[in-house]
Amino acid sequence: MSIINKAAAIGGGVIGAGWMARLLLNGIDVSIFDPDPEASRKVSEVMKGARRAYKQMVPGGLPKEGRLTFAATIAEAVADADFIQESVPERLDLKHRVLAEIDAHAPANAIVGSSTSGIKPTDMQVAMKKHPERLVVGHPFNPVYLLPLVEIVGGEQTFPEAIEVAKEIYASIGMKPVVIRKEIEAFVGDRLLEAAWREALWLIKDGICTVEELDDIMRYGFGLRWAQMGMFQVYRVAGGEAGMRHFMAQFGPCLKWPWTKLMDVPEFNDELVDLIATQSDDQAHGLSIRELEKIRDDNLVAIMDALSKQNKGKGWGAGALHKDYTKQLAKLAAKKPTASKAAEKAKASKPVKKAEKPKKKTGKKKG
Repeated sequence: MSIINKAAAIGGGVIGAGWMARLLLNGIDVSIFDPDPEASRKVSEVMKGARRAYKQMVPGGLPKEGRLTFAATIAEAVADADFIQESVPERLDLKHRVLAEIDAHAPANAIVGSSTSGIKPTDMQVAMKKHPERLVVGHPFNPVYLLPLVEIVGGEQTFPEAIEVAKEIYASIGMKPVVIRKEIEAFVGDRLLEAAWREALWLIKDGICTVEELDDIMRYGFGLRWAQMGMFQVYRVAGGEAGMRHFMAQFGPCLKWPWTKLMDVPEFNDELVDLIATQSDDQAHGLSIRELEKIRDDNLVAIMDALSKQNKGKGWGAGALHKDYTKQLAKLAAKKPTASKAAEKAKASKPVKKAEKPKKKTGKKKG
């Protein structure tokens, strides 16, 4: 059961709307601010897809949705929130303006998570004059309402206790929080994706394969292994009975071979953009983005559901978390927390002050 009483989403793009959907479908009220005049339509489209996916996950019935409110200002959105997720575009000057306003108006005990995919929290905290210690990076992956991973990164001013509270908060809405041990640009997930993306651009530019052929190599091959074992466990198995040591000894030398162009970048010109965009259009076979999103969500639910039945019914990898999360949603659907319990939890929350470290928890995790 979530330990969030009221949430605020600042930014309603693809990622911000995904956060909003996950929170609402966990029965949490959300106040959202986005100056885009099309924000209401865009978030409603994301919400429609999220509802559809969750009905497949929990066919027995979902919790009562939280109430969505569109705020006129950031101050209004965060006024009574105990969890705030910022998801504005990746511009440091914009992050500074938005975080400064959040910090000025949010309750002192509210945890602030940033969805940034690459900016270090230390560089963002300088704009927060009241409580920079409660800012963490909470970097998700799209679609946020289905993919459970969230990378948590603290900055130089972030209290360790704030990271622990953030872990509890994200876990309470069915996510898998992974704390990145050292602050670094782009964290871990995007650094791995960037390496693959860079090599893929060269393979397309040099005419080695098309975008569809490259995607087929991933989705029919190692992508299926990565989905349930990741990289290192896959390679451990590849080492045979001797395990990882044998694999490293056998394949380590190939790292010195001139196979990769990871340290070089193809010129990102109009010709390369047109080549990739045209091949991508051909690959889509006329399917709209919304249709592709439905296909993606159906596949993700099916994969996680299949993984949830493995390991003698205990679930494996993302499937084990998926199993627990669907049970949690079913329990929420059967019984909604009472107002008195929510009030008691809010009362137990302690402000995060610069002069003293925050308490380890803002409330007990249930369910």
